[in-house]
Amino acid sequence: MADKEQTTDLQEKPFKPSSPSSKLDLNGFWEYADAPQSADFIELADQYELFIDGKFTKPASGNYFDTINPATEKPIAKIAEADEKDINKAVKAARKAYENTWSKISARERGKYIFRLARLIQERAREFAIIESMDGGKPIRESRDVDIPLAAAHFFYYAGWADKLNYAFPNKEVESLGVAGQIIPWNFPLLMLAWKIAPALATGNTVVLKPAETTSLTALKFAELCRDAGLPDGVVNIVTGAGETGAAIVNHDGIDKIAFTGSTEVGKIIMKSLAGSEKKYTLELGGKGPNIIFEDAPVDQAVEGIINAIFFNQGHVCCAGSRLLVQEGIANRVIQKLRDRMETLIVGDPLDKNTDIGAINSKQQFEKINEYLEIGVNEGADIHQSSCSIPENGYFCRPTLFTNVGQSNRIVKEEIFGPVLTIQTFRTAEEGIEKANNTPYGLAGGVWTDKGSKIFKTGQKIRSGVVWSNTYNQFDPTSPFGGYKESGMGREGGLHGLEPYVKLK
Repeated sequence: MADKEQTTDLQEKPFKPSSPSSKLDLNGFWEYADAPQSADFIELADQYELFIDGKFTKPASGNYFDTINPATEKPIAKIAEADEKDINKAVKAARKAYENTWSKISARERGKYIFRLARLIQERAREFAIIESMDGGKPIRESRDVDIPLAAAHFFYYAGWADKLNYAFPNKEVESLGVAGQIIPWNFPLLMLAWKIAPALATGNTVVLKPAETTSLTALKFAELCRDAGLPDGVVNIVTGAGETGAAIVNHDGIDKIAFTGSTEVGKIIMKSLAGSEKKYTLELGGKGPNIIFEDAPVDQAVEGIINAIFFNQGHVCCAGSRLLVQEGIANRVIQKLRDRMETLIVGDPLDKNTDIGAINSKQQFEKINEYLEIGVNEGADIHQSSCSIPENGYFCRPTLFTNVGQSNRIVKEEIFGPVLTIQTFRTAEEGIEKANNTPYGLAGGVWTDKGSKIFKTGQKIRSGVVWSNTYNQFDPTSPFGGYKESGMGREGGLHGLEPYVKLK
């Protein structure tokens, strides 16, 4: 990170620059003064309804649930819970908008609407970033510098494709599908919304989208943008709720395409539900990303990349580099540097600009992570956690390393979705690749070396949808993203992200 010095071979401990309000802690590190992001200017209602047919509508059941700030464990707002009646209403609105409006206007006009949504996200970026951090627990730096700008970038990118589909699919007749049902997770709420909605609209489809029940606020604020942008009624519908709401979308006969990002377990259920139907679907599911560090890698750069791959996002990324594979010759050096770097990480208030690791998204996920920490210790692994302080209230977890682990350990095999890193060693490139591929997942991975030939050779043999070289977690709207094996099927982003939303003749 720009405001922290990297550990180098000449430093026994990382150095933090002082400021007039800083002081030394007991370990000799500089403590930062609080730098809270003000939330006074954002507008949040006490209660949010469903967004159907261009209007906010009360749920048929009259049921609501609380969305909780994971950093304080206090409710932020009440969210409407949609049932089958509401889903039916939303699908009918989407179908009507598709047949009467959205499929009839010119592709150029569709692009203008999408471009307008992108500009509105930019204009309200600060508000969206704060709400994302309050509702999801991620540090404001990540929401502000990654999530929201990338969400806007996806709308800009697909706005450009709206009137160029004949160039995207040369020598093909391109038709839209109709109504897309979309279900997104809690780790990147607005960004996942952009991944889903932007290509669907660009290809002429209408949308019924369900955000995760723990992070619905930015999706509902996006609904306000749709209204402010003058988007025709029914083109985008936002329905909130839990698993039953999502199931109602998947099983609705009026849905032509399902896009789901979430757990592998739920993905398998969706595949079974859609078997034998004519619905198209894309699934982006779990991951257990391998991060391979060779002896000739730039070690300090690799250490910072590892920290970015698993800790800065609380491990709340399906493609997180949660399995570190280090060549034996540098293993002790890398582990020590990781431990030193972990001591500089600040765990705390997501709205504090100094915070590196925010809150775990929910109590349920927090308990799951702690269960895996106990499993790791019981399996005989060696655990190391940073000595940082954590707030008394809220769902916070210290960054954690596990060493002395094997391929059979559950913490190595299973997705934890938290700031937990397992470390294994390897001797030869072949052994490292074999360990990297010894998993049911295949979403993303990383290779660190100074030799381009080794990058290509290793990257080609890692069975992952994305392989980063000498970096990690770099995203761009022009690049496709998706997995192999139990990490899903289909691609989102880039030109590849258009194909799941069209019929080609």
